[in-house]
Amino acid sequence: MKVVLFCGGRGTRIRDYSESIPKPMIPLGHQPILRHVMQWYSDYGHDDFVLCLGYKANVIKDFFLNTRPQTFADCVVSGGGRDVQLLNEAEKDWRVTLLDTGIWRNIGERLWAAKDHVRNERMFLANYSDGLTDVDLEDVIAKFEASGKIGCFLAVRAPLTYHLADIAEDGRVREFRTTDTSEIWINGGYFVFRPEIFDYMHDGEELVLEPFKRLIADNMLMAYKHEGFWRSMDTLRDWQSLEDMVEKGDMPWNAKATAEKNRRNVVAAAS
Repeated sequence: MKVVLFCGGRGTRIRDYSESIPKPMIPLGHQPILRHVMQWYSDYGHDDFVLCLGYKANVIKDFFLNTRPQTFADCVVSGGGRDVQLLNEAEKDWRVTLLDTGIWRNIGERLWAAKDHVRNERMFLANYSDGLTDVDLEDVIAKFEASGKIGCFLAVRAPLTYHLADIAEDGRVREFRTTDTSEIWINGGYFVFRPEIFDYMHDGEELVLEPFKRLIADNMLMAYKHEGFWRSMDTLRDWQSLEDMVEKGDMPWNAKATAEKNRRNVVAAAS
């Protein structure tokens, strides 16, 4: 299944990190968040990517044109760097389409620019490229396929630390709740679509506004509620939180890393 990744935004809320690279290329550990997202899809068997580029598109193009498999693998180097032997499994052969969709484009316009690359797909996936999750993608796809809907988005709890007040018309406070006990859900940026989504889109529209309103009116939009791990990287504080998780090996979005952490915990407990 093809995966459309929106990689063209300017990332203004995290520009304190760097103005020299686009937001999807900000590193978590030794690789950019974009590659974490792509690896997550690849772990589920989806290796055909369409990247909608914009701000500093050349940086992302350069990454894919010049990065070699050994960059992200244990290896043995000999012959002054001419001979490289990978010690672990070889990287999957990803197919990556790089589309320059312009700088001043919203998500809807970027998806529209990629429509020729997914119009013949039975379904396709899409993502903002700045969030990570441990949701079961196979279950998301299965429920979406069975629903007969045209669009699906991952619904997650709003990451707020505020207490929510339930206030009556006369000012009487009925209750205080935390966000995790409320029914406030937000768009987590993970989508599944059928190509018919383009029938609901008009020129210049933002994806989750007018097109989603039309889907809702026709009962063609579903939400997949996810109570598990989800984090977006909107601010420098968000980046630091995710970076700390990577440094500790606590990466719920990475099945291999999670398995290795569990193995170490078992060994430590046994000793």
